[in-house]
Amino acid sequence: MDGVSNLALRYESDRFEAAPSLGEPWLPSEHPLDMPRQQLGADAPSLGAAPATSPVDIGKRRTLLFSASLLLTFLIALTPYQLYARDTFTALEGFALALFVVLVAAVSTWFCSAIAGFISLHKGEEDLFDFPVIAPAPRVRTALLMPLYNEDAAAVLARLSKVERSLAGLGVAHWFDLFVLSDTTDEAVAAEERVQFSALRARSRCNTYYRRRPKNVERKAGNITDWVSRFGGAYAHMIILDADSVMSGETVIKLVDAMERHPGVGLIQTTPVIVGAETLYARAQQFSVRMFGRVAAAGLAWWTGAESSYWGHNAIVRVKAFAQCAGLPVLSGPKPFGGHILSHDVVEAALLRRGGWAVHVTPALDGSTEETPPSMLEFMKRDRRWCQGNLQHLRLLAAPGLHPINRLQLFFGCLSYLVSPVWLLSLLVGLGIQAQITLTVPEYWRLLAPVKYDPIIWASLLTALMLVGPKLLGLALTLSRPAERKAFGGAGAILRSAAFESAYSAVMAPVMMVGHTRIVLEILSGKDAGWTAQARDGETLAWQDAFRAHRWEINTGLLFTAILTLAPHLVIWFAPIVLPLLASPFIAVLTSRRDLGLMAGRSGLLVTPEEIAARSESHDTAIHQLFPPVSERREEAADELDATFWPALIASHGAQQRAGLAH
Repeated sequence: MDGVSNLALRYESDRFEAAPSLGEPWLPSEHPLDMPRQQLGADAPSLGAAPATSPVDIGKRRTLLFSASLLLTFLIALTPYQLYARDTFTALEGFALALFVVLVAAVSTWFCSAIAGFISLHKGEEDLFDFPVIAPAPRVRTALLMPLYNEDAAAVLARLSKVERSLAGLGVAHWFDLFVLSDTTDEAVAAEERVQFSALRARSRCNTYYRRRPKNVERKAGNITDWVSRFGGAYAHMIILDADSVMSGETVIKLVDAMERHPGVGLIQTTPVIVGAETLYARAQQFSVRMFGRVAAAGLAWWTGAESSYWGHNAIVRVKAFAQCAGLPVLSGPKPFGGHILSHDVVEAALLRRGGWAVHVTPALDGSTEETPPSMLEFMKRDRRWCQGNLQHLRLLAAPGLHPINRLQLFFGCLSYLVSPVWLLSLLVGLGIQAQITLTVPEYWRLLAPVKYDPIIWASLLTALMLVGPKLLGLALTLSRPAERKAFGGAGAILRSAAFESAYSAVMAPVMMVGHTRIVLEILSGKDAGWTAQARDGETLAWQDAFRAHRWEINTGLLFTAILTLAPHLVIWFAPIVLPLLASPFIAVLTSRRDLGLMAGRSGLLVTPEEIAARSESHDTAIHQLFPPVSERREEAADELDATFWPALIASHGAQQRAGLAH
């Protein structure tokens, strides 16, 4: 065993053997804080006043964004409307147009939001809080909370240790307490948590605590609520991490500084980037978020202002505000739409704003990271839970007292999943219209004739715009900044990676469309997602599992193929949709492979600044170990002398003593 493991076992033996099973001895004195459940009915409180940090022109921003979105939607939907209106609308054509308008409106809004984000970043106006280059030391205590649920304890606490070391390196560790909040149900995993925690606690410069709940009521939201109710009174702020989260010490103290300077702010959400990707699937996600995600985040921050969102982790929260305003209600009725609120974060943000507290997203801070599922199958498992939680929000859209922008974000969260069945249905309806035309009017068998009658082509172009438009903006932004261009490995590497990722996303789009449609249908039928641990480390997906998991995609591809026999002139247009569906098991297996991911990284494909920096750091460390500075070599020589001379002397002296005693 290494030194850390031995230390962990000694600590476990000394401190935990006689302790109760829930680890209560590893906790500080309680400082209770009342956290009442909030009302969403007629007795709900009214909306609080606009926070001081709300941009003065926020009304103009929103008017501009939604006016541009509506105008774009109208102009694009006008063409299919005119084509259908040449003859009397049929019921099928009216339905197709309605679906098309929904898709266009969603795409237009997020595209306009991305343009706003690009302009904000290009002008350097994304920093609402004027974060200093070097933030002052905190003056209040902050808790860092790491909720766990049947996770790999060694990996998770190694991430938490990075945060602790970063804070210690800045000399501010004494202002921060670390809490490992376990909801683990597996006793073997819980035992390993205690072992790993004991090692972390023994070397941590922060006060470090562990608590395991006997019952994981309300999942993560209940875990945080339990901590607030028992210990929240001792802290001004809490920073909530996920099991795959890491935040730099610099980012943490900048967030604390911003909260101290703006007492009306209840929550600041950072925009984490993805790190640690190994498989090809994860690497594509990692590059996409790093290159293109900040444009979307900056756009969201620009028009949401003080009514922004919360993603449940990598955020700082004012404890008093959270306790006063964010106690979640329990929804009436059975699962999946009743019971405890699953996607709690955006609801908590809405409740904070209802109480008069500002909620902001900031794209201006680096040093906030997370990880992503290693394969398409694991990603869809996670999305299954998120989708159920988001669809619950349909019941909250009319809740009294919520800000209209918070209602809109609740709706957009639902729409992010509902847009997939809408897209699929619009494709099937459009194909049905074309098949009907082909059967009744034989001259429409010509290849190009349907184009002027068929809005499907416009939907496909808009889908491509949705995928490519924000990507082009993110690409342009990076290429325009010399330092970022260099950090990504140069313009050539950026262009190759962006082209590969865009093509990959286009292939994945129809697969995700069918996958999300399946999820939505299962939830609407009453199937509960449950709560399972997230797989962080992936293994190559087995072929049998891939074909079983993607049978919906294959069957949908076969359905499209059968319909296309009635409208063969559309085969070329539908090939980018049908072929990925039929090949979805092969795509899933290949993208789950680590060797392909590592090969891509070594060739400079889909690399990110964090990855390049980590490689450089590893290289410098290796050189340092091979050729340490002279001063260190002298110290090592002295250490080596200590390691050989003194033990030998002590052993010799002991032998002499033992010999004397024997004599």
